[in-house]
Amino acid sequence: MTSAQWPPRRTPARPHPPWPGPDLDALTGLRSGKPSFYSEYRVSAVRLRRVILALERISAALVRTMEGSEALVRAVVDAAADHLSADWVAFALVDGQLKDARPRHLVLGPDGVEWSRLDLVPANVRAHVESVRSGGEDGAPADPAHDDTHDRATARCHLHVPVRLDGRSIGGFVAWTPSDREIDDTDHSVMRILAGQTAAALQNCALLERSERLYARTARQAADLRSRNDELQETQAELGAARQREVLDSERHRIARELHDSVTQYALSAGMHIELCRSEILSQEGENTARLVGHLDTAKALTRSAVEQLRSAIYALNHSESEDKDLPAMLRQLSTVHMPDELRVEVRIGGGPVPLPAEAEQSLFRIAGEALFNTAMHADASRAVIRLAYRADGVRLTVSDDGKGSPEEIRRSLKASALSGPSGEHRGLGNMQTRAIEMGGTLTFRRARMGGLQVQVDIPLAGGRS
Repeated sequence: MTSAQWPPRRTPARPHPPWPGPDLDALTGLRSGKPSFYSEYRVSAVRLRRVILALERISAALVRTMEGSEALVRAVVDAAADHLSADWVAFALVDGQLKDARPRHLVLGPDGVEWSRLDLVPANVRAHVESVRSGGEDGAPADPAHDDTHDRATARCHLHVPVRLDGRSIGGFVAWTPSDREIDDTDHSVMRILAGQTAAALQNCALLERSERLYARTARQAADLRSRNDELQETQAELGAARQREVLDSERHRIARELHDSVTQYALSAGMHIELCRSEILSQEGENTARLVGHLDTAKALTRSAVEQLRSAIYALNHSESEDKDLPAMLRQLSTVHMPDELRVEVRIGGGPVPLPAEAEQSLFRIAGEALFNTAMHADASRAVIRLAYRADGVRLTVSDDGKGSPEEIRRSLKASALSGPSGEHRGLGNMQTRAIEMGGTLTFRRARMGGLQVQVDIPLAGGRS
């Protein structure tokens, strides 16, 4: 090595080429060594967008479940027709499956027009619908002459998807697309999803509708039970009040009978004895005669007053609840309480009832009560009829019976009572006549058509009725 060669000469470094950066075109598929890559990518993208849109339509259709099976069926058929761009789409349910679902079939023709009558749709469409309804698994009609799927060229434009629930076929979709719209595997997948979701949604619809019917029926039953419970409580309250009234009425009736059969009879007997003593004293002469007669007159007046008070007490006991009712109601009540079991009483009202003064209604009520009381106690009658007739010029009250009472004897007793002032055994008759006269009316006694006695009272109406 020579000095000229030391130190050795260094060869200058060769510059590196610049870094081109990542190949984005290759990563995104915009440039590829495979000529068909981009076209396949575009087809896949279109299918993906179509699937997404189809799923959105299916979701929009399935939310119609709450509106019932009819709205749901129309929505899913519209979604199928829209996704497939189909000329014809048919949906049908197998006969006997999901019996509550309506409609049982639905056919959409071109432009989404619904065909409600199967006899108007093309024969092949009708044949497929009838095949599905009869339970055909593949939806193909029994007669191939009615089916256009036997031709391989048209098979790519025809689709049948069964609707299954719990492993059994409950219906199916059938669709026909235009010749330029082939049905691919993606469409099959979308329609299978639609069919599965439709089966679940129809079952939910059936359960929901059944639940609503059960709820409505339960609500009606609950309302009926509430109504019946209210009626039962009202009836129980009325029965309780009726029992109380029955006990009180029975006790009043017992007291009234005791007063009439014992105390009143004693008072009447005392009055009769006083009258006999008075008659004997008047037939004798003496200094003390006038004084004794005066004492007897006083005793006679006292016994008469006692009898009147007893009769008033008997009426009060028998009819203590009649003051707040009108005359027809009072008479009806009179016919149902405190009467012997062997006496049947009827009340008949004629004409249009008009309001009467309270005093007049009470007087007529007392007359009817006295007449019916005498019938029950003395006439030995089995039937009595109370008639109240409202006329244009007045009111007529009659009490008739089929007993043994004699009008002639009643008139004689009433006349004798007015002339001689008897001891009190016929004061009831006198009171009836007095009440009739005070109202400006008349009291008469005659033979009833029933065979017994009839008591009749006629009172005028002030100014009559227009």
